[in-house]
Amino acid sequence: MRSLMASCFVLTRLLFLLLTLSDSGVRVLGAGLGINYGQIANNLPSPSRVAVMLQSLNVSRLKLYDADPNVLLAFSNSNVEFIIGLGNEYLQDMTDPIKAQNWVQQHLQPHITHTRITCITVGNEVFMSNDTQLWSNLLPAMKMVYNTLVNLGLDKQVIVTSAHSFNIIGNSYPPSSGTFRQDLAEYIQAILNFHSQIKSPFLINAYPFFAYKDNPNQVSLEYVLFQPNPGMTDPNTNLHYDNMLYAQVDAVYAAIKAMGHTDIEVMISETGWPSKGDPNEVGSTPENAALYHSNLLNRIQARQGTPAKPSVPIDIYVFALFNENLKPGPTSEKNYGLFYPDGTPVYNSGLQGYLPGIVYYSSASTINEWSIFSMVIFVMSVLKIT
Repeated sequence: MRSLMASCFVLTRLLFLLLTLSDSGVRVLGAGLGINYGQIANNLPSPSRVAVMLQSLNVSRLKLYDADPNVLLAFSNSNVEFIIGLGNEYLQDMTDPIKAQNWVQQHLQPHITHTRITCITVGNEVFMSNDTQLWSNLLPAMKMVYNTLVNLGLDKQVIVTSAHSFNIIGNSYPPSSGTFRQDLAEYIQAILNFHSQIKSPFLINAYPFFAYKDNPNQVSLEYVLFQPNPGMTDPNTNLHYDNMLYAQVDAVYAAIKAMGHTDIEVMISETGWPSKGDPNEVGSTPENAALYHSNLLNRIQARQGTPAKPSVPIDIYVFALFNENLKPGPTSEKNYGLFYPDGTPVYNSGLQGYLPGIVYYSSASTINEWSIFSMVIFVMSVLKIT
């Protein structure tokens, strides 16, 4: 009896703590961390279960590649902040003011009063394609979406940007000599002018894994995994770099500066390391993925800036929440997840969460209460309370 009373006391204290954290928005682990929530799979948990999991992970920022209403509804009245995506297939339509307004009214407006949507990425890695028409449509689409937000009075609440592959950089070494590819210069220059005008960040998808995979004999594994290593010193600035990701970010800053802008923030919209790959995908192991993500998380927690921008903590979104079994391409593409679809960690990244095993329908108004209730039930099962 005394044991049961003691367990109930512990449970009561835990419930009080959870309620306090929920109300205050305090985040214990994962502060400053964003995660990409990709859904190219047929075995993922329901968004309502993912909402519970994210609450237990204390991760407060998610990036979607679309504007999935099921996800946005599941996170209603939570403290999770969303970037939503407008796919490349919509860019042509978004140059039309009527179609742009229809998209915003259909995909953004129904959710914005209940779900914290703070950014729209118009297009994703557009310059990875060889479609010059797509290149030409990107900026007009960005401008039209922004104008639509202005007309609807939402431009102070939601920013507009686009996400780019790191391969838009023509030269990245040393970081201070970073430049954009010459064939993209006219497009990038106009896009940067727009970012400067509306004060939105420039998003880059940066993967040191690719550099190591392509040149494992020349690129130090320790350098790309944030492990102790001699690093490199930029001969132009004398700044020292102990990891490739920070060097890549500063190369983007240098490229932007070379185009006349020093007022645009660089944000990492994707970075990650696969836990499995094809035989030619050197370095794609659970051990390396664990090192990359755990070391990166430590630096995010420390709110580090790059050598060139030491007082500006890097804004980083890790790729990705789950392994996605239907992604095309090499084996690595299916194995970037921090978690398996059943909620178990693929490796120890430093993030531990709880995915409820039972699916309950949760209305928008009760998602936080359900998150707390699920965690209490989980603790009860651990304590074996009957």
